[in-house]
Amino acid sequence: MGILHKTHLLSIVSILLLQILSSFPCTLSQGSWPPYITSDIKEISGKSFDYIIVGGGTAGCPLAASLSEKFSVLLVERGGSPYENPLVTDRKYYGFSLLNTDEYSSVAQSFISREGVANHRGRVLGGSSAINGGFYSRASPDFVKRVGWDVELVEDAYRWVESRVVFQPQVTPWQFVAEFGFLEAGIFPYNGYTLEHLEGTKIGGSVFDNYGTRHTSADLLEAGHPENLTVLVNSTVRNLLFCNQSDTNETWAYGISFIKSDGSLEESYEAYLNRANDSTSFGEVILAAGSLGSPQILLLSGIGPPEHLKKFNISLLSGLREVGQGMQDNPCVALFADAKPLNRLPEPPVVAGIAHDLKFIIEAGILPISPNATRMPAAIKYAFPASRGSLELNSTDPRQNPAVTFNYLSQEEDMKACIEMAQLLQTVVRSPAVSVFLGVEHQEDELSGVEELASFCKQNVRTFYHYHGGCGVGSVVDEDYRVYGVKGLRVVDGSTFLESPGTNPMATLMMLGRYQGIKILRERGHFDTLNTQDHP
Repeated sequence: MGILHKTHLLSIVSILLLQILSSFPCTLSQGSWPPYITSDIKEISGKSFDYIIVGGGTAGCPLAASLSEKFSVLLVERGGSPYENPLVTDRKYYGFSLLNTDEYSSVAQSFISREGVANHRGRVLGGSSAINGGFYSRASPDFVKRVGWDVELVEDAYRWVESRVVFQPQVTPWQFVAEFGFLEAGIFPYNGYTLEHLEGTKIGGSVFDNYGTRHTSADLLEAGHPENLTVLVNSTVRNLLFCNQSDTNETWAYGISFIKSDGSLEESYEAYLNRANDSTSFGEVILAAGSLGSPQILLLSGIGPPEHLKKFNISLLSGLREVGQGMQDNPCVALFADAKPLNRLPEPPVVAGIAHDLKFIIEAGILPISPNATRMPAAIKYAFPASRGSLELNSTDPRQNPAVTFNYLSQEEDMKACIEMAQLLQTVVRSPAVSVFLGVEHQEDELSGVEELASFCKQNVRTFYHYHGGCGVGSVVDEDYRVYGVKGLRVVDGSTFLESPGTNPMATLMMLGRYQGIKILRERGHFDTLNTQDHP
């Protein structure tokens, strides 16, 4: 973590100058409100579809687009449209959506873990891809291998996403300085622009184009078949509908019950799955409501620990005890590089430093703290924490956040890692590049000693917004993402992850939606008729 020797700086400068000359990102036109989106809940009530996808977020949108190529799909999103909302679409308002939250309609919904750590979840078509920093980076090959995915299909799915919503970013002066800071702190090698998850310092992809317009996961819906795809917004699913097949004694999902997101709990509506030709089975309901939403909906539908469901008078359908378990967030600590708030333009990070065998990931951006003031934090996360927590219901109202505990730094190895991260972070913000750029000699009082660093970690642990778990593969869903013990029900989102992939999970969640969509089409005999790369 020491400072680079000065003789290395000339080679670094040469590399970065070459990068300036070669980084001319392409751009695509911004998506628009497609004609198949509706907020008229009565228009959908009573209708049937081959697939019903709950959650129009990072994974749900590419999944819906893919399945619509051959089947009728209803995509239900509790939030509204991201289009024509500057808090979502305009880069210059990056971060402002996290300052403007309300109970029912804001694009970001705030929640606080039981440890008191503030956090957010997306509540808009496009999900958290509409409110995050837009940093796009694939999962590592080791992650793909551990999960057991088809490597060729993963590659095709990533490319399908990247051809539509991913851009090579323009590197601002502050991001160049962050690069130097990472390199001066010893985060090598320099990898330049790459979408791969690699040890060292790199520039990642971005969902912001060269005009400063964000392209969310919702833009991927434009690749779907418009006659097969219906998107219902501003509607919240209350619970899933089930029936028993008398001849097999199997429980099948056959639809959903939903309400207007700003309406009454007493006024609910239903939509159903089409029956298959043999009339013995239905299509599928697929939960893609995120790491909070998907386990919450399972619990509200009677799938989960029996004793917990009993507290809320929810009839038990399946005593799947692992629903809501294994919740995990990547612990993060941050330091301000600047000395005080100023009125700079907000700036999402496009540079990452990845160190210690992919365990530490550091980024630096410019975030608004008020309508006319910003700060310049450098933040570092621990990618593979041992600490895990759980999720439980707070209420039977699906619009209310569930209670979630992440148990940040509860395991000794996580605290040890946090101490090392704090030391590395301090080296970065005190680097010559950062000090010269900001004209500040010492941005923070120096932390020293294990006890002081540990105290800093305990008092300042925060989120990197990469939480996951609650419907883990192997405990709640099988390798094909089918929920154990119930037919016609899958979960396809970050709640199934046992660890956070890559620098940012957004890329892999988008890929997962496309990947699972193609796998389902393949199961039903349609894979050979599709061009999986399908570049526009």
